[in-house]
Amino acid sequence: QVHVVESGGGLVQPGGFLRLSCTASGFSSTGYAMRWYRQAPGKERELVAGISVSGNTNYAGAVKGRFTISRDNAKNTVYLQMNSLKPEDTAVYYCYTTFRGGSWGQGTQVTVSS
Repeated sequence: QVHVVESGGGLVQPGGFLRLSCTASGFSSTGYAMRWYRQAPGKERELVAGISVSGNTNYAGAVKGRFTISRDNAKNTVYLQMNSLKPEDTAVYYCYTTFRGGSWGQGTQVTVSS
């Protein structure tokens, strides 16, 4: 069974930072594109960042310059470093893998508030 599990969410003040982790189980994530999505209350799930097998990255315009996606293949983990956080970044963040038709993690809550 394929699992991707997110961690690292929490409450942070505006301007703060957080690093999310997505760890893959049951497969080697090194061979697959990985993505971070987020979903705020009342909003549709949106793509935040993606990283290819070769390490190419892409970002949503709202987070470009503030967020960085990376992968550590030895740890079978993908990270999302989030800096200069804004209240509008508040959402449940989901990890997604393209392996076997696509699989989602359970999500981790990020709340940016003073």
